[in-house]
Amino acid sequence: MKVKALFATVIQVAFFILLSKGADAIAKWLNLPIPGTILGILVLFALLELKVIKLDWIELGSKWLLAEMLLFFIPATVGIVNYKSLVVHQGVAIAIVILCSTFAVMLCSGLMGQWFSAKQRSERP
Repeated sequence: MKVKALFATVIQVAFFILLSKGADAIAKWLNLPIPGTILGILVLFALLELKVIKLDWIELGSKWLLAEMLLFFIPATVGIVNYKSLVVHQGVAIAIVILCSTFAVMLCSGLMGQWFSAKQRSERP
């Protein structure tokens, strides 16, 4: 990766972190019933839709975060060791919920991907 692209990626990831922390602080300050991270996603979506932020400005950082997403789940996975009794008593139910939610996410992602793809194809001349 070129130095310029690396610097841009670092700046963009820092932007995402600041946006997340800021949205979290606002959610707590306003006592909103939604997590700050969700509020941050909504704010980012609004900024993109209103053309305040261009997609090019955050593309490298978002691609890097998506590529490294698996690393962000390692602490949560390792942390399950602290809840051995929960896994022993409710393990099957937890596994069923994980499988069902994974299937639902895959289904929704696939359908939305198809919808966006069809919409993008229909908008091209």
